[in-house]
Amino acid sequence: MNLSDFDYNLPEERIAQWPLEERDASRMLVLDRQAQTWRDCQFREFPDLLRGDELIIVNNARVLPARLWGYRKGIHAQPVGKNSSIRRENLSSKIEILLLRACGPKEWEALVRPGRKIPVGEVIYFGDGELQAEVVGRGDFGVRRLTFSGEGNLTAAIERLGHIPLPPYIKREDAPTDRERYQTVFARQGTAVAAPTAGLHFTPAILSRIRERGIEIAEITLDVGLGTFEPIRTERLEDHRIHTESYEISEATAAAVERAHAERRPVVAIGTTVVRCLEDAAEKQAARAPANDNQVIRAGRAEANIFLFPGKSFRVVNQMLTNFHLPKSSLLALVAAFAGREHILHAYEHAVESQYRFYSYGDCMWIR
Repeated sequence: MNLSDFDYNLPEERIAQWPLEERDASRMLVLDRQAQTWRDCQFREFPDLLRGDELIIVNNARVLPARLWGYRKGIHAQPVGKNSSIRRENLSSKIEILLLRACGPKEWEALVRPGRKIPVGEVIYFGDGELQAEVVGRGDFGVRRLTFSGEGNLTAAIERLGHIPLPPYIKREDAPTDRERYQTVFARQGTAVAAPTAGLHFTPAILSRIRERGIEIAEITLDVGLGTFEPIRTERLEDHRIHTESYEISEATAAAVERAHAERRPVVAIGTTVVRCLEDAAEKQAARAPANDNQVIRAGRAEANIFLFPGKSFRVVNQMLTNFHLPKSSLLALVAAFAGREHILHAYEHAVESQYRFYSYGDCMWIR
C-alpha cells in the first residue's frame, strides 16, 4: 500500500494544545466496524455503553520527564573532580537531550540538539553537575547513545531535572500541570517517554463505574517511545521499518486474556500501545507454538516489533479505544487495519468537520 493512501486534511486549530479541565469531558466517536457507521458520544458514556462481559486492558506505563537541558564540557576541557565546582568556562552551548529508549540501567538512546556539535566522547552536564552523560555512539537520524553517571539514582535525577516530553505538534513549552495531566491515573511503572494517550481520559470514578458493572480490568506495561511519532519515510508502507518498544505482560493478565478468548468475550484495548503489546505477544506465541497449542499469549518481557497495517490480522483485540492520529503515520495505518481504511478516513473527515480535538490531549474514538 502507498503512504499517500493514509493522508487527510487537518486544520492546525483542531490540534489540542492543552488538556480539558476534566479528564473525562472529552468527546468520543463510536465506530461500528460491521455496520460501517459512527455516532457522536461523550467519553463519560463509555462505562454504560459496554456490554458487561468485556476484558479491558490498559497500559500502566509511567511517563519519564525525558527532555533534559544541559551544557557540554568540551572534549579538551580540564577534567572536573567529583567534589569540585563546575568551571563555567568549560560549559559552552546549551544542549537539549530527548531520551528515546533505555538500553540498560545507565544507557539511553537519545536525540541531541544541536547534534552536529556533539561528537562521540563529549560529556554533557545537567543541573549543577550532579548528573552527566557521555556520548558513546551514533545512530541513524541523529540518534546518540549516552552513558549516564552521577551520584544517586538515575531515574530520580531525571525526574528532578527533566521536563515532560510533549509531542512536537504541541507548540508550547511544558507546564507544571503537564506532569500530572500527561500521565494516566493508572500509571505505575516503566520508563515511557510518551504517554499512552487513550488512557488519559480515564478517572478513578470512570474506573469505579466499570468495575461496579463487574467488568474485568487488566494491565500491561509498554514503555512508549518517541518512535511512536517517527514519520514513515518510505512510499510503500510495507517497506517501513517500525520502531521497537519494550513491554511486559504479567501472569494475571495473560491468564485473563486466555479466559476471555476461551469464553468469546470481547478484549478491549485502551490505546494502540496495548494493541501492539497484545498482538506482538500473540504473533510471537503463534510462531513458536506447536499446532496443537491453543495458548494465545505468554506472560513475560519482550520487544514489540510488529507493524500492523491493512491486510494484517488481529489475534487478540476485538475493540479499541484510541485517540486520533497523525496523517501518514504508523498508528493511523494500525487503526485502518482494524476498522478499514475508507471507514477510518471517512470517520476522521466527520471528526474534523464536527470540530473534534485531535491528538494527545484531544478527543477519542472507540472502534468496536
